[in-house]
Formats: sequence, structure tokens, C-alpha cells
Amino acid sequence: MKRAFDLLCVVIALPLVAPCMALIGLAVALGHDGPVFFRQVRVGRNREPFTIIKFRTMRHRPAGAIDQAREAVVTDTRDERITRVGRFLRATSLDELPQIINVLGGTMSLVGPRPLIPEQLSAVPEGFGQRFAVRPGITGWAQVNGRRSLGWLRQLELDVWYVEHRSLWLDICILLKTVMVVLKRSGVYGTTEDNWRAYLDSKERT
Repeated sequence: MKRAFDLLCVVIALPLVAPCMALIGLAVALGHDGPVFFRQVRVGRNREPFTIIKFRTMRHRPAGAIDQAREAVVTDTRDERITRVGRFLRATSLDELPQIINVLGGTMSLVGPRPLIPEQLSAVPEGFGQRFAVRPGITGWAQVNGRRSLGWLRQLELDVWYVEHRSLWLDICILLKTVMVVLKRSGVYGTTEDNWRAYLDSKERT
């Protein structure tokens, strides 16, 4: 049922989304050198890796030049790594639109826990593994209840809550609430105080 719902929503939205993606792709291409799309390995259902697709919002750097374990968290729009077009895309969450390709391919769902990068796996404590029982989503319960302003463990708690209470009706409510969150542009940027890296650092000190 959930998979059918995802595909139905994508098919209905595609006539509107496709032209929008074409215009955004053109803006990204003209705005700065580098590829239009950003591809990154993420952890999906049952902890299986897949490649996520987004519009590129940061200045292009070779993949080997990025150390995810030490890469600074983007905390505001003044971050010099973000392009001018990228600031707008991040603020409106339009950089996430290409993930409908992931939804069509079956590696993601419209609603579910956001997919982690492999480096974050060591920051997931025992008892939170349920979040990997479902396909990761473009949006999720944590994203409509604080988004990146939430602490790391709180995000995981909300992810597990979603998995335990998931239903078609809950997905519809989350999708509708996502529209409001995006329009308000709330919780777009994270913090350096209570993220997954800070959690790992605290574990190492104990």
C-alpha cells in the first residue's frame, strides 16, 4: 500500500515537478561550475547502501577532498561553501526534489526517516535500529517536528516513533505538514552543539 501510494503521488506531481526541476537544473548549471546533481552514498532500508540524488547547493569539490567525519556542519546562509543558488534551494528545500528519482527506483519513500551517511552509523545507539526497518524518506516525522534544530538523539527517537506508528494516514499528515514547514523555512540549518559528531565525541570522552 505504501509503495503504491508513493508511486501514485509521484505520477500525479510529475507534470508540475518536471518543469520545475528543469529550471532549477539550469539555474544550478549557470550559477557555478560543477555538476548539476550531487550524488552521495547513504544508508537505506536494512542498512543497505544506495546513492541519493540532490541538486548541488555547495561549491564543487572532488569527492576525495571531503572528509564527512570532519566536515563542518552548515549552520547558516553565510557559509562560503554554499552557492548563491544553493542558499535559495536549501531555504526552500527544493534541492531535495531529485529524490523522486530515488522514490521511483524503490530506494526511498516519500515519508520515512531521513537516510544517514555511512559515517553516522556509529552514532546510532542500540535500541534505535528500528529506523532502518523502512525505506528512508524525502521527509519524515523528525523533519516536521523540528528538523535540523533537533538534537541527534531526539531525531532518532522521532524516527523510531514513526516506524512504530507508521500508517498511510500518518504519511498523508506528514506530507501536508511538510508543506507548512517548508513555507515557514524553519529548521533549515543545523547546529554544532548537539549533532551526531558531538554525540560521538561525548562517547569517546566517557
